[in-house]
Amino acid sequence: MPLNCSDDNWTISAFTSKLTPAADICVGLAILSVVLLSVLGNGLVLVICYRRRKKMVGSELLCVNLAVVDFLCCICFYPLSILSSFRHAWVGENITCVYYGFGCYVFGLCGMFTITAISIIRYLKTCYSLVYAGWLEGANIWITCCTIWLVAAVWSSFPLFGWGEYVPEPYGVSCTIAWRGYHTSKKDAFYVICSFTCFTLVPVLLIVVSQCQILYKVSRFSYSLSARGIRSNLRHAEKRLSMMFFCISLGFVIAWAPYAVVSFLFIFHKEHCYMAPEGFVFPALFAKSSHIYNPFIYFYFNKTFQRELRCLLLSFCPKLAGNRVGAHTTAGHQALYPIQIQLQEIGCIRKSKGKVTHTSGKRVHGRPVYTCWGSTSKNTQAILENKPAKGSLPVSI
Repeated sequence: MPLNCSDDNWTISAFTSKLTPAADICVGLAILSVVLLSVLGNGLVLVICYRRRKKMVGSELLCVNLAVVDFLCCICFYPLSILSSFRHAWVGENITCVYYGFGCYVFGLCGMFTITAISIIRYLKTCYSLVYAGWLEGANIWITCCTIWLVAAVWSSFPLFGWGEYVPEPYGVSCTIAWRGYHTSKKDAFYVICSFTCFTLVPVLLIVVSQCQILYKVSRFSYSLSARGIRSNLRHAEKRLSMMFFCISLGFVIAWAPYAVVSFLFIFHKEHCYMAPEGFVFPALFAKSSHIYNPFIYFYFNKTFQRELRCLLLSFCPKLAGNRVGAHTTAGHQALYPIQIQLQEIGCIRKSKGKVTHTSGKRVHGRPVYTCWGSTSKNTQAILENKPAKGSLPVSI
């Protein structure tokens, strides 16, 4: 459907898709894929963080906040966009448009502020750990998370009271801030410029600068230790952690950069249509992909997440563990059974206060135990030939 640029037709068809029906179906399927992958990945992150909630540190709390943002945004708002794409028109018109625009803007700001907070906190802990180490933990992180949600909700609520507006996107099946409010009134222009400058450009600059400083500091520290011939597991862990947060920050900036550029161009353009509808669709879909990749980054760089995910999968499907067979030889001539064959189901080992416990199986120390054959020195050869010798006895391993 061609985009009509006259003001009257624009008002009449504001909630009608400007794409072809086939393109709408493709957009709906793309957003549906984003929702499914995000719910699966971020849901696993939230479950794993809940399982180890007593061991979490400050930066991990901010990662939980980011996972909550991505999870709830996909659950609460994107189904409207999916239904609208399949329907070829926005569902519910103005009421749902305001709901969608307000909610997505709140969660978008929360995501950006959270990544900015992660970058700044990591920068302070890496470069000024002696000064801010005590402050960047515990209750202060909770206060930071609450402040992020409060600021995002307050700033996003201004269009509900006439300072700015939530309107359909140029392609018709999504809603956002009226970036063209720059041309309607001074207060709308002020809101749009502040939204772009203070809540988009400044956070992005803080993210980029802090992450570059972190990488520079960590690389210098690693080079210094390597030059002295020192190998440190702590140094390796710090590098992995820094790379994880760098990838999270970089991915967010790259995902939202095309949409920010298109919106910025739309601010200063007086005409309703200066770009084909597809020019808005692809940046919007690319921005929505930011909800997907964070869980994959966590699981790739964080060995704790890998271990917890393995334990979680084994708790639901123990058969994935397989079995382990081993032979143990007891030294000395006085040993009753010098050779012992062990068959043991592999479970999930969890360490708690210095004690090792197992989470699956039956039930010697939480581990499945099977009766195997023990051998004295007289029947060792028979055991090795898989022939139980006379006098050999079953033993519990």
